[in-house]
Amino acid sequence: MAINFYKGFGMRSATLKWIVLTGCVVIALIISTQLYWLKHIYELEQRQFRTNVVKSIRGLFEDIDLSVDPASHLKQIITEQPDPNTFIIKADTLPPRDTLLYYLTHELTDFDVITECIVGAYDTKKQSYIYKGFIGSTHAQVAPDPVSLQVYPADYHYILLHFPDRGKYILAQMNFWIIGSVILILVLTGLAVSLFYFYKQKFLVEIQKDFVNNFTHEFKTPLAVMKIASEVLAQPAIVKQPERMEKYTSIIKHETEHLQSQVERLLKMAVSEQRDLPVEMQSFSVKELIDQALAKLQPLIEASGAKVGVKLEEEDVQITADKTHLELAIVNLIENGIKYSSSPSILIEAGKNEAESFIAVKDNGVGIDRRYYKHIFKKFYRVPTGDIHNVKGFGLGLNFVKKIVDAHNGKIVVNSVPGIGTEFRIILPV
Repeated sequence: MAINFYKGFGMRSATLKWIVLTGCVVIALIISTQLYWLKHIYELEQRQFRTNVVKSIRGLFEDIDLSVDPASHLKQIITEQPDPNTFIIKADTLPPRDTLLYYLTHELTDFDVITECIVGAYDTKKQSYIYKGFIGSTHAQVAPDPVSLQVYPADYHYILLHFPDRGKYILAQMNFWIIGSVILILVLTGLAVSLFYFYKQKFLVEIQKDFVNNFTHEFKTPLAVMKIASEVLAQPAIVKQPERMEKYTSIIKHETEHLQSQVERLLKMAVSEQRDLPVEMQSFSVKELIDQALAKLQPLIEASGAKVGVKLEEEDVQITADKTHLELAIVNLIENGIKYSSSPSILIEAGKNEAESFIAVKDNGVGIDRRYYKHIFKKFYRVPTGDIHNVKGFGLGLNFVKKIVDAHNGKIVVNSVPGIGTEFRIILPV
């Protein structure tokens, strides 16, 4: 029975595939959750910062007389907040600069607001700041000159607090969470990459294992037949049986050609993996190309009783391509059509127009289900063939055909109906 390497691998490693997929999904969920909580913690730190500033301002009202009505500040301490970094505090009286900075520094320190703060005292009569101050991370000092503070016109006195490094301060408070999250994300990402790498390596190991098994099976039978045939030919009486000797000589010749063909196919595949497939473009007759391909396959055609027809749009269709490689592609397609049918019937068509030329190979084989179309040109891939048990190979033929077509900047189109047959149409640009 034909071996589908990819399907075989999938059956053996389906559990592994789902484990890897599930692991990656879980890792993605963990990373998403961690990022969500990091964002949530940042929002909490923002709210905590504002709360601590409000507490500091409330304490400032208790330290110095900023309001005529002592209870009014409890109702509305902050009259306006133009942006998250700026707080505007309504004041009935403006205290001296040193007094304001001294008490404000202590209040901010007590509530762990350890970041730079620019202070301005706005006089509604002058419509400007009458003084500015600067509180560092640990103490008050003279404001750097010039200090840029935006003026917010108002009909009352106010004290403005501006925290230019508020964002950095909040992020600094989250150092533990950020570092921990980064480490966790890196570890989980590394784990996900490792899982994919492990799955890929497992895939390659299984493919190689299947290839070796199929390689052994493909070569074992011809070698065994040749051994038996050579033993028969080594018998002294064989010289008196010319028909029998010719028969076994023919068997050895056929099996030798088969092995040589497979070795050449493997070597060509190895070369194509190392670099782009080299092509030597020349103009030649399509009829001549097809005749040469059929001549190479004549023993197989006779042995299988295949019927082969050729249909050309014109008697002498000329095409420009690499003749050697294109002939090998045609041989592969015809050989597949013969192998996958109990009573092979092959039709080869060719034609040409102003834009492109084509060569099509139609067979009456088992056909290919549409779900396999995207896999059939992959290396080592073998389409399941139901009850056909005598078809062997490496799954390299169609892969090499695709490489030849790609090297010509062409395309290959598949049209198949299971149980009826398959058409492979090679389309090359003129």
